[in-house]
Amino acid sequence: MANRNPICDGIFTAQGVVCASGEETRALGRALAEAIATDATLSLEGPLGAGKTCFVQGLAEGLGLDPAMVSSPTFTLVHEYPGGRLPLIHFDLYRLNSEEELAGLGYEDYFQSPGIRAIEWGDKFPAALPAAAWQIRLSIEGETRRVRGTR
Repeated sequence: MANRNPICDGIFTAQGVVCASGEETRALGRALAEAIATDATLSLEGPLGAGKTCFVQGLAEGLGLDPAMVSSPTFTLVHEYPGGRLPLIHFDLYRLNSEEELAGLGYEDYFQSPGIRAIEWGDKFPAALPAAAWQIRLSIEGETRRVRGTR
């Protein structure tokens, strides 16, 4: 898929960004959050351990939130972080087995207000993502992570 989003174009290269540490992954998330003006849905995709939650910590920091508050929402499924420049809603769909389970989370309600919605494992239910959702793909390459962003 061609990268046709000016914000993504300014942050991600066509080959993606190689991150050699968790701090570099957080810095990339921070840069993206600082570039987002009003509203975005991010589908964070990649295997376990690829750095999805670390990326969200960077998003939080870029929004003026304490990144230490951000943890994987695997067991609670959704965390809300208000108080920054924009609210941050952090989903983790890993444990869900069907789109019907999203309704129990109030999933659609989170799209009614401006903010950044970071959805780990968003690729499990692509039909439930808004058409304008950005794909942030994280891959493990040895000791590094490659992060690609498209819309």
